[in-house]
Parts: sequence; structure tokens; C-alpha cells
Amino acid sequence: MKTVIAIRHLAFEDLGTFESVLLERGYVIHYLDAALDDLSDSGIAAADLLVVLGGPIGAFDEALYPFIKDELALIQQRLDTGRPLLGICLGAQLIARALGAGVASIGVKEIGFAPLMLTPEGEASPLAQLGSVPVLHWHGDRFEIPVNAARLAGTQICANQAFMLGTQVLALQCHLEANPAQIERWLLGHACELAQAGIDPRSLRSDAHARLSDLPQAASAVLQCWLDLAESLAIQT
Repeated sequence: MKTVIAIRHLAFEDLGTFESVLLERGYVIHYLDAALDDLSDSGIAAADLLVVLGGPIGAFDEALYPFIKDELALIQQRLDTGRPLLGICLGAQLIARALGAGVASIGVKEIGFAPLMLTPEGEASPLAQLGSVPVLHWHGDRFEIPVNAARLAGTQICANQAFMLGTQVLALQCHLEANPAQIERWLLGHACELAQAGIDPRSLRSDAHARLSDLPQAASAVLQCWLDLAESLAIQT
């Protein structure tokens, strides 16, 4: 039985559409809450797949939220194992930090649905499965690309949207996992952030409704493709 451990920072920022893919592939899913659960257990880093999800804090905010140090230590331990590791938004930024890359504010909020602009490396990566389908962006920070990692995608607002380190590490700034059918949870949970950014939730709601079919299918295809690569190498090693 394969196990995936997902580190969660907010209840509604979960595995989303990725969850059904993982269940179909025979994974048993366990969620851990970063702020509450003990992340020092050695069994976490030994899971078949580790996913570090998004959240509303900064990857450099450990002075305010000390558990970030535990997350960084866990990610470093996971990187040392060479096992599959997926990071989304905050999770991707934490992976970048653990790999020695910078993370900082981009000075604006990138919130809404927009397609990724793939690099040549991105066109040859699992992200090619997206085609031109817009994905959900919801962040105000960005990561630099770590040494030896391949930059896969960007947007006009944020040049670095994804990277891979080998085939075992995939980091996504965008929320490819977000289920557009559950956008109301995001609109409610981040209502203050939307108001501060001057973003009308009705516009996001309408854009999410337009993505009910194509985005989950494209996101699932990306995850399937990456897992095929990551699992294949895991079996060989």
C-alpha cells in the first residue's frame, strides 16, 4: 500500500483534484496540519510521496510562525532521501528555500485564473499536459530557481512559476490542485485578502465556473505524468 502525506496549512487548501488521482493510483492519503502536528517523526520523510501544500504566510516567516523551521527540516530530510516531493505555492517556496534559493515578495498579489507560459524545459515536462488551460494563481511571494533545477514556467507577473529537480521534485507556484467546483471555500477563507487587493469575488467565481471541466482534467493529466516519472525512478532505486 502506497502512502502520501500532505502537509496542510489551511483546511480548505487541500489536495483538491489531485486527491482522486492519488486514490486511483492506490495511495492512502494522510493529512498533517503544519501548525499542530509533530513534523519530526521520521516516518513522514519515508512516505512514498510527500506533498507540502499552500498557505497564507511567507516561507521566510519562521520568526512569527516557528513551525516553518520544522517544515524546512522535514523538506531537507525528504530531499536527502531522493523520494518524490511535490510543493504547491508556500510548499514550493519552502522547497526552494531548502535548496538554497531566495524567496521574497513580488510586491503585488497575483490572484486569478491565467495560463502558464512554458519554457522549453516546461514543454518537455509534465506541465505540457496543461496546454493553454488557465490555472489558479493566488500568491504575493515568489521563489528563485534553485541550482541544478529546471525552470518550467512563468507568467507576466511572476517569472518563476514552476521548477523540477530531476524527476523526483516538482514545485508549483500556482494552485494547479485547486478544484474550481470548490472555489467558494477559497473566496470565503481569503475574503479579507481579496478585499485588501481590491479583487471582486464575483469575477473569480465566474472564472472558476468556466473551468469546471477542462482544469480538473488538465491538472489530473499533469499529476499522472509526473507520478509516472517519479514512481518509475523510485522503483529503479
